[in-house]
This record gives sequence, C-alpha cells and structure tokens, in this order.
Amino acid sequence: MGNRTVAGSLLDIRLFVAAYEERSFTGAAQRENATQSGVSQHIRKLEEALGIQLFSRDKGHVLPTPAGDRYYQRCIDVLRAHDTATRTARSFGHGLDGDVTVGLMPTMTRCALAPTLSHFIDEHPNVTVRVQEGYSGNLTQRVRSGELDFAIVPAFPGLAGLKSRLFLRTPEVLVCRADLAREHMAPIRLAETGALKLILPSAINTRRHTLETYCAANGIEIARVLELDAMLGTLDLISRSDWVGILPGIMMANQEAESGLSVHPLASPELWLDLVMIEPSRRPMTAAAKAFLSRMELETRRLNACWPAPSDAGIPPAPRTAAARAEARQR
Repeated sequence: MGNRTVAGSLLDIRLFVAAYEERSFTGAAQRENATQSGVSQHIRKLEEALGIQLFSRDKGHVLPTPAGDRYYQRCIDVLRAHDTATRTARSFGHGLDGDVTVGLMPTMTRCALAPTLSHFIDEHPNVTVRVQEGYSGNLTQRVRSGELDFAIVPAFPGLAGLKSRLFLRTPEVLVCRADLAREHMAPIRLAETGALKLILPSAINTRRHTLETYCAANGIEIARVLELDAMLGTLDLISRSDWVGILPGIMMANQEAESGLSVHPLASPELWLDLVMIEPSRRPMTAAAKAFLSRMELETRRLNACWPAPSDAGIPPAPRTAAARAEARQR
C-alpha cells in the first residue's frame, strides 16, 4: 500500500511538471502517454491534497499560479533526485556480487592496486573488496586459515593446504636517490658501484636470503646494512640519503626520476623475482575473486611491460610449486 502511495505521488508530480511546461493538460497527456481527463484528475487531486490552486484555468488555457511557480521548482528537484537514485540502484544490476578478501604485499599495493580497484569496481559495483596488506609469511598463514581468498607472495617451495601458481616474474631493481649521477632506468652492475649502504628486509621476508646470496655470489661490497620492514619509510629514507635498496620492479614501474628516486635494473647478472598466487586448497575460488585476480594480472602485466624480458643466460626457470611437482610426478 505504501509503495502505491509513493508511486502515485511521483506520478502526480510528473504530470504536474508536464502540464506546467506544456501549459496544457492535453499537451501534458500526449507527452506522458496519458489521457487529458487523467491529467486533469491528477492535478486536481494534487491541489486538494496541498490545499492550494496550482493552475488558473480559463477557456482551455492553464497558467501556473505563483504557488504553482514555486512548487514547480521543488518538483524538479524531486524528480532529479528520484532519477539519480534510480540510476544509482540500477548500476548495481550488472557484474558480479559477493565479497573478495585479498592479501597483498607492499610490492603489489604501491602501483598495481589502484588501477586494479578502479577498473574492477566499475565493472562489478556490487562486489565488496577488502585488501589486507602484509608480508609473505603472515599472508601465507592467513590464506591457509581461510581468512583470505588468495594472496600474492614471493615463490616458495609450497605448504600443505595451499594451491599456488606463477603470477608474475619481475626484475629486482636498485633504487637510490635521484641525484647520485646515475641515469634513471639505466641497468647497473652492483659489483662496480663501490660499497653500498643497503636497506634489506628482515629475515622473515622471503627475499632477504635471495638478496644476500646475490650480493655474496657477485662480489658486491656492502658497507652497512639497515634492516627495515616499512616500505614507505624505506623509500623516504632513500630519497633523503645515500642509502639504497633492492626492490621488485613491479613496485617501481610508475617511478619518475623527478620524484627524488632513481631506478636501475640489476645487470651482469640480472636478478628476477617470481611472485605466486596462493589460495586455500580446500575450497574453490569464487567468481568474484577470480574476476579480481584476472583484473590484477592484467594490470600487473601492463605495468611490468616497462622492463625488458629476462635474458636466457643466468635466469633459472620459475621454481615449481608443490602442485606443479605433484603433477610432474604423475606424467
């Protein structure tokens, strides 16, 4: 009953606006696909409800009264608001629905997250997305417990309860202050740079051992090491000092030299980081989570295209996950 009342009220207002703008009940009827008598009845009902006369009627002509002029302005606001509300509600009628909870490292949130969210929310406005930032160890455990639909982490041998696959291969790059006389984006051989004041992640970070092994194996001299698990703080310190960091290329894909930082792919040899997608093995991924993952893969590949492809020399194949190893044994 209440819905019929609201609909009738909106119809009364729409017919009044048509009559006001056409200065004719007949013209309003034609415009609104109604009858002249029906328009007249609705206007009369509206005037009785308001207790005022909205039109003066004289020999077939209808002219708005001063009250009608003022009422018309407010009716326009009502109709515009109703149309906006309707369009907003209908926008949720396309795309998927549901919830997606994703775990991402700062490596992924710095450049890839914003374009992913921007496109995904437009495509699927009825999906609620929750992004949890953390480091690989914590994210891995949260995927295993079922708190996260999936996470993107550095490749590792694999754990029971997880499914994984290669998500992206991105180069490791040296990040330093922009005024250190190195051309932005030019490859660099760290063994020829002299002693480095190097910022490294803590031992709980999967990349720590890889970076230390790379430096030791390639004769890279380290003057001092600063352990820092705060990515924004790391970048800020680098921009203000002679400390440098080795960071994943996907994280620095949008970096411009004038920002205070200079970026250099590692060369002779290159160093590449494999990122994998992990999900709980005990449940299938939802359609909404698959769509978000697909959009994130598209955006990361677009960003990662700024780096040259890995050379054949010295670049090992991506490490096999537990699932891949099991599949190979079955062949």
